[in-house]
Amino acid sequence: MKTPIAWALLALAGLSSGCVTSYAARPALSFQDFDYSSTEGKPWPLGRMALPETAATHALQRVPEVAYVELNPEGAQTVVFIHGLGSYLKFWRYQLDAFAARGYRVLALDLPGYGKSDKPASFPYTMEAMADVVHEFSQKLGASQPILVGHSMGGQTALSYALRYPQDLKALVLTSPAGFEHFSVREKAWFKRAFSTSLIKSASESSIWGSVRQANFERWRPELDWLIEERVRVAKSPEFDSYAYANVRTVNGLAHNDFVRDSLTQVAVPTLIIYGEDDRLIPNAFLHGGWARDVMRYGHERISGSKLVGLAGCGHIVQMDCPQEYNPQVFGFLDGLGASSPPAP
Repeated sequence: MKTPIAWALLALAGLSSGCVTSYAARPALSFQDFDYSSTEGKPWPLGRMALPETAATHALQRVPEVAYVELNPEGAQTVVFIHGLGSYLKFWRYQLDAFAARGYRVLALDLPGYGKSDKPASFPYTMEAMADVVHEFSQKLGASQPILVGHSMGGQTALSYALRYPQDLKALVLTSPAGFEHFSVREKAWFKRAFSTSLIKSASESSIWGSVRQANFERWRPELDWLIEERVRVAKSPEFDSYAYANVRTVNGLAHNDFVRDSLTQVAVPTLIIYGEDDRLIPNAFLHGGWARDVMRYGHERISGSKLVGLAGCGHIVQMDCPQEYNPQVFGFLDGLGASSPPAP
């Protein structure tokens, strides 16, 4: 078994062998040109929503808009999917249609700074602000008590929501969640110093292959190559600067997770914590190393009644890496809540 440091070195080195497609010579791709569709190529209906309450709460001069997808709107129970750092709602590609077919009303949004949503420089990009976004979004769409399914950064956002709006929530599915890991004052300062827009913008295609494929997946397959193509081509887009800035601000927000970490015992809804046992991003290999199972167990021991599931041979983006194992585990958890509605026709 490789140590976290060894995996980190692999990620930095990129792919050490094998033939991969190069997208560097292909034309620029706008975030607005991203393909939002199912695995069968069926386009998802895309909407936009203004967030005046969030703008007022955080003193934004302009009201931001977020992009979102809604499937099976007649479903009795709403499930809201929240993506992770550097990604967007399509990272739930193996879940959205499957959950809709199961009878759930499915909502998935691009958080501010990501995907087709606005990327305002004045937005705080803390997980508490992200939770405000998800809350206003859910409430405006009539989802008074949604089930939140959050990956990584989305998991920490979901936890912030659970602590700030406990009465407006039915359950949590925390997928490889951020928020449990401890960062010292010095480590937080390292994040702020080491992570910059220039670092993101200067990433070579080989390093993108390494950081995406090696750091996040155990079961890479050709059908995932779109992750690399989009990242390489969108870096040529004028909008990429605002995206890079949002990432830098978000990383700082993620590192300052004391509000969530110190309040886990106050989470009072049924909670599933599901992760890949071969996660190479949590815990941070550069700062303190360790094993994902220990970080996830920390959260499990403090969230009363939570269920902890580790998926063997799966990486950080476990819902894409191992959907055939991930989906049944989540369905089983939600079925135990009596949360599903009759299957959609």
